[in-house]
Amino acid sequence: MSLWQLVAVGLVMLLGLVGVLVPGVPGPAIVWAAAAWWALTDTTGLAWGILAGATALLLLNQALRPLLPTRRPRESGAPRRTVYTGGAASIVGFFVVPVLGGIAGFIGGIYGAEWARLGSPRAGWASTRTVMRAIGTAVLVELLACLSVTGAWLGALIWG
Repeated sequence: MSLWQLVAVGLVMLLGLVGVLVPGVPGPAIVWAAAAWWALTDTTGLAWGILAGATALLLLNQALRPLLPTRRPRESGAPRRTVYTGGAASIVGFFVVPVLGGIAGFIGGIYGAEWARLGSPRAGWASTRTVMRAIGTAVLVELLACLSVTGAWLGALIWG
């Protein structure tokens, strides 16, 4: 696979990660499609193993969706910018401190955005709890599943 194709696969995965945060965009399906595109052009055993793992993880994520709280963004009272900030911080955190950094980044990004918006650490934390109850848990689980697939793909490129 050429460098430009790898860049394109990475951009499609990034689009899928952003799609997790945007209502109505099938983020996990986009991430899976990018992994499938890569595995179909790089027919090594590692690529197929990552595709199989991605398929299993994203199917498990879809199976768990009904068990998670439904996304109710209006109930949180926070602007979409807050969730986007949490998502961006989660993506950065995931690659700085694998997996745990994604969780800390998401919650920390929401807290920082709400603290800045409301002007008080106490009000920011109360709003963060409300956002996490309304939409955060479902978004975080889906985002971590997609980040895990993206991380495995990047790991395969770097060390494989």
